[in-house]
Amino acid sequence: SPDFGVQGVLDRFGQSEPKVLIACDGYFYGGKTIDCLDKLGDIARQLPSVHRVVVVPYVHMAHDLSRVPHARMYADFVKPQHHVTDIEFELLPFDHPLYIMYSSGTTGVPKCIVHCAGGALLQHLKEHRLHSDVKPKDRVFYFTTCGWMMWNWLVSGLAAEATLLLYDGSPFASDNTILFDYADAEGMTHFGTSAKFIDAAAKFGLKPRETHSLASVRALMSTGSPLVAEGFEYVYREIKADLQLSSISGGTDIISCFVLGSPVLPVWRGEIQCRGLGMAVDVWDDDGNPVRGEKGELVCAKPFPVMPLGFWGDDDGSKYHAAYFDRFPNVWCHGDFCEITAHGGLVIYGR
Repeated sequence: SPDFGVQGVLDRFGQSEPKVLIACDGYFYGGKTIDCLDKLGDIARQLPSVHRVVVVPYVHMAHDLSRVPHARMYADFVKPQHHVTDIEFELLPFDHPLYIMYSSGTTGVPKCIVHCAGGALLQHLKEHRLHSDVKPKDRVFYFTTCGWMMWNWLVSGLAAEATLLLYDGSPFASDNTILFDYADAEGMTHFGTSAKFIDAAAKFGLKPRETHSLASVRALMSTGSPLVAEGFEYVYREIKADLQLSSISGGTDIISCFVLGSPVLPVWRGEIQCRGLGMAVDVWDDDGNPVRGEKGELVCAKPFPVMPLGFWGDDDGSKYHAAYFDRFPNVWCHGDFCEITAHGGLVIYGR
């Protein structure tokens, strides 16, 4: 993501050793233009695996690329080559690698998590079409950087035949209402954000229900951290009363959700609506017994399509096994402290 610092990029790409680095020249935030070329040059000089840097013009149209080793502009990079006549599209297997996702790195060097194409697509289609009620021609938005798995999750909305709405910049521009302005201007049907945004909007005293139409918005999705009960109250009181509020939770580890929303279930204050379809999600105590109405470990007791292929560079699978399967044999232990309520909903308390 362009907002990453040099060391953050090196900690990740230094492990996966890319040969081609595609980057934008900068980005916009808080009314400022942030130039990335100096940072890009520092990164390229410290990644010996990179043979070509492709610069996509975004904030400027003309560039001096002398600061960036091995650099070419995107337009030059994609010019037809005289010796290329046809492009062949190869049919690849279900489990062909699609993404390398990187963990946050808060407890050490980020994990390089390899996800397969078929599993990610199948899981995202389920979450979009069934859990989120995304229909063809819907207009789906999620406020996210490229470094958060919600960006990858959003991209898969194309498979549900939805239009994706993108935004670059501060979510609190234009008197803190820019995202609600955007929702009205573009006929947004699904408004995706974070619990922190909802909390901040409440603290700013925003009342979009009074200042905006939001007639097209059917669902508001929240993730990144648990949405507290007061956040639910704020959404229905001050944003919109008749929408599906979907607090969702999963992670980079599975590039999707374990628990999320449902358009056919009620929303209970402070609770995530349901467990993911086809996922053997449960809450266990320390002895591996299922518990209800009390806190325990979030587990998935059976395999599921979007389990990672493994960690990049972990040839014997030992690090992958230690990360998820050491606690309970052959059962995915996600590391979240959770409760299944009397309604069948879930409350995530943290890690």
